[in-house]
Amino acid sequence: MLKKEIMLILQNISYTHPNKEVLFTDISLTVNNGNKIALVGHNGSGKSTLLKIIAKELFPSEGILQIETEPYYVPQIFGQYNHLTISEALQIDVRLTALHEILEGNVNETNLNLLNDDWTIEERCNEALKYWHLSDLKLAQKLGSLSGGEKIKVFLAGIMIHQPKLILLDEPSNHLDGEGRKLLYEFIKASPATLLVVSHDRKLLNLLPLTCELKSNGIKLYGGNYDFYQEQKNIKKEALSQNIHSKEKALQKAKEKQRETLERQQKSDAKGKKKQEKAGVARIMMNTLKNNAENSTSKIKSVHAEKIGNISQELRELREEVSSLDKMKFGLSDSRLHKGKILVTAESINYNYNEVSVWKKDLNFQIISGERIAVKGNNGSGKTTLIKLILEELKPKTGNLKIADSEMIYIDQDYSLINTELTVYYQAQQSNNSDLEEHEVKMRLNRFLFTHSDWDKPCLYLSGGERMRLMLCGLTIANETPDVIILDEPTNNLDLQNIEILTKALNEYQGTLIVISHDEIFLEEISVDRSINLG
Repeated sequence: MLKKEIMLILQNISYTHPNKEVLFTDISLTVNNGNKIALVGHNGSGKSTLLKIIAKELFPSEGILQIETEPYYVPQIFGQYNHLTISEALQIDVRLTALHEILEGNVNETNLNLLNDDWTIEERCNEALKYWHLSDLKLAQKLGSLSGGEKIKVFLAGIMIHQPKLILLDEPSNHLDGEGRKLLYEFIKASPATLLVVSHDRKLLNLLPLTCELKSNGIKLYGGNYDFYQEQKNIKKEALSQNIHSKEKALQKAKEKQRETLERQQKSDAKGKKKQEKAGVARIMMNTLKNNAENSTSKIKSVHAEKIGNISQELRELREEVSSLDKMKFGLSDSRLHKGKILVTAESINYNYNEVSVWKKDLNFQIISGERIAVKGNNGSGKTTLIKLILEELKPKTGNLKIADSEMIYIDQDYSLINTELTVYYQAQQSNNSDLEEHEVKMRLNRFLFTHSDWDKPCLYLSGGERMRLMLCGLTIANETPDVIILDEPTNNLDLQNIEILTKALNEYQGTLIVISHDEIFLEEISVDRSINLG
């Protein structure tokens, strides 16, 4: 039994994939009752796996898990529950059936045991669905009929229904619109439960007063929110940069010292040789002195080479610690369009689905070359429809839409521009319209962290962050950067490091940006000028 104030203990937890690949080792963490913790780490570090181990959906390869209570786990939603009804997904279908049986007069021991005195179960269901703005849903509905945002909200509603003491949330704000995120933030602030949260939503992470960084060889707890964690990482990064600079100077100095010492030794040897020749020293003695001089020079070389080798090794190790972001070079070329050109003019446009207008008010707007625009609106407000109109995949049912000649590229949250049937190298070659040599394409891949071992990897096995980097690499390989880049929820499947990479690349881009995103911090960091609000 754990102490009353301790909720969870992880002791030397390791996990190895079925293919024998080790994911992480030596994970030790104590979570106290009421702690609210953000779990951060790069894509592939094992954050979701660790949550599944705590939720008892996976078993660790080694180590001990001690837990005070039954955790409530909100997983990432990928359609894996589509075959279930809402009540089945929330694991309340048996109790609800028993309650209705009893209310209809079928009061027997079986139904009473199944209900387990939970007489308020239906009332809590209705209250929870109402809080998450899901009152119009029926508990018998299949999850497959719901949007991604509605599915997340269903599992979040389950927290209010089950009232757990320990909650595990895996990317809970994914697919949520602005309204849904606001509800989630309020819930997290108000909840008395112990929380362990995996997320790339920095606004959410800053609501959590503790941050844990997961790496392959352990976990480190930081005594602050995400901003505090970033400050600590920046301090470490600055110290690393200074260390590298110091080692580079030391290496240069050691090489200069070696050169100077060898030059002095060689001069001394030459001078000694001349003296010996003048003094008429015997040939056999001359050879002995020559061997001694060579041995002395060799010894000096060996001492200096060892010192240089040690400094070089330390420098290599320090450089390996440099973040991927700092190693990358983007080099996106500028748009060929001059700033200020009118690209899109919408005059009282609207679109109909089943004779129903998408927008209550017709849309009027212009998009000027060089602008950075956010398209905002809740789920179902017609954001994707508007993008399809701008891309001329749809035509407005009413009004007039003028689109100027320009090169546009549309990037969705799954980075579907990447052909999953190709390897990394051949995908990069798809953008090679200026006939770059093979070694130049591979140099670009290296700049985007795709090394020799990645070139033959099928794109099917790339993570969201890797697909994003490969797509950016393709833009630098192409002869011309597009005039307009349209992004649809680009951060949804990215970890925090890859969001930073995308942000840096977009800030170098000089063309027009149109972005659908509920990530307010991301929009702020890419310097969005204004928004088109769809209500």
